[in-house]
Amino acid sequence: MLDSLLPSGGRPRELSSRPVLLGLMIAMSTGRPAHLAAGHRALSGLPAGTKLRLKAARFTREGLRTVSYRQFEDTFSVLVSVLDPSPVPSFRGVGEDDRAAHLDTARAGVDTVSRRALLDAVTDALLEASIPEAYRVSPSSLAIDWTDHETFARPRAREDPRPSSDPDASFGHAKRNAPGAKDCLFYGYYGQVATMVPGEGGPALPELVRRIAFHSPRRDPAAVMAETLSRAARGGLVLGDVLSDCGYSNRHPEHFARPLRRAGARLVMDLHPHDRGPQGTFSGAVMANGNLYCPATPPGLLELGPLRRGASREETARHDAASFELSRYKFSRLSGPDCDGYERLVCPAGARRVRCPIKSASLALSYDRPSVLSPPSSPPVCCRQLTITLPPQVNEKTRQAHDYPSASRRASYHRRTAAERSFSRAADPAMGGVRRGWSRLFGVAKNSLLYALLFVVLNLRLLESFERAMRDTAAREGQRRRRRRRQAVSEPVGEKESVEIFVPPD
Repeated sequence: MLDSLLPSGGRPRELSSRPVLLGLMIAMSTGRPAHLAAGHRALSGLPAGTKLRLKAARFTREGLRTVSYRQFEDTFSVLVSVLDPSPVPSFRGVGEDDRAAHLDTARAGVDTVSRRALLDAVTDALLEASIPEAYRVSPSSLAIDWTDHETFARPRAREDPRPSSDPDASFGHAKRNAPGAKDCLFYGYYGQVATMVPGEGGPALPELVRRIAFHSPRRDPAAVMAETLSRAARGGLVLGDVLSDCGYSNRHPEHFARPLRRAGARLVMDLHPHDRGPQGTFSGAVMANGNLYCPATPPGLLELGPLRRGASREETARHDAASFELSRYKFSRLSGPDCDGYERLVCPAGARRVRCPIKSASLALSYDRPSVLSPPSSPPVCCRQLTITLPPQVNEKTRQAHDYPSASRRASYHRRTAAERSFSRAADPAMGGVRRGWSRLFGVAKNSLLYALLFVVLNLRLLESFERAMRDTAAREGQRRRRRRRQAVSEPVGEKESVEIFVPPD
């Protein structure tokens, strides 16, 4: 696929793109940084037969000749020039005052949209090729997250009009969750991953990275990830649960929640503190945490927040009991959503979960259900009607698969940490450690390609360790089944001990 993108004509190219990418992956797998020199050294260190098979070496009059670093760098540069939506030109021979004009001239006439689509197709194909068919479950549940990736270039001073050595990079906000660490600004890119996680109650799966997104902080990360997953759904990937933190859920619904629901995903999210609790009413029903609740719901239940970290068993039991009590007041889905996203909801009294004087049939229920003691004097629409129609715009930002903050949502949301573990593996010093200087190349295309190759290597490593652990577990289970149960043997009678044997008479 990649070799067909390279320009043809004239003298045949001695080195194709395949050994270049393979050399970079070998360098990353041995703990070296993502430098072209490291990739060339890794490729040169392969056995002679392997280099001949990869066409990275050939026999000449002087003997076996391996491709030079200049050929390695040229093939990589030609490949990236086809994929780069915003090419970074070489400023060699250009004066400091003429760099901005030289940059505009180099980028003029570049088809940014088609090149960006081609770059995304290449990174998606590389990651998809690292996932065996046995683990491509359908639907696929994904945990998403983003982190900062600092570029090797330094930003210019604010008063300096000249472009940076990496003009695709920009300033972004880095949030540090480590104890004592403070949030800060960085200059570089945002890197995002979509990591495979098991479905709810499904079999164990290796936490392989299915998709990545690498972009400038000028673009909204939530919108970029929604675009990435929507593109994957159009390509045939069936989306299951998409687990995200409040960094995604607090974005405008047209940028994140709406396109993912159209792609068929079920959202499992943590809500931002500003989005929790009552957020207004619809037809008299209270909008809170992505659901509609009875107007007579106790305010203390509507203000219920998530369970705190490190809660005791007693606190967890009380919180789950309050969440269950809150669910009794929730409007239940009767039908839908239809093709336009409209749903039909029934009030909790009509669903026989609450006793309400306005709905006289509900008073026949037992007293173990909550009772509305003070119904409104002028009932709203949701109380006068048995059902109401909910348009898709209501609670579009906060609506998700499980009730917030119930125990079922908490158990499902715990799978999201798989995305953070993917970043931890990438930052492992044994893999070169993704940090400033890990890649000394400039431009979004070069860094996106290296970022994808890194997670291809991590997927292969994780897959090997996962299958080895599964084989060891199966072997231990087999030994446990084959082991015979020991029978108790009576102790022998000592010589000095006498044993009386009673013989019954005939």
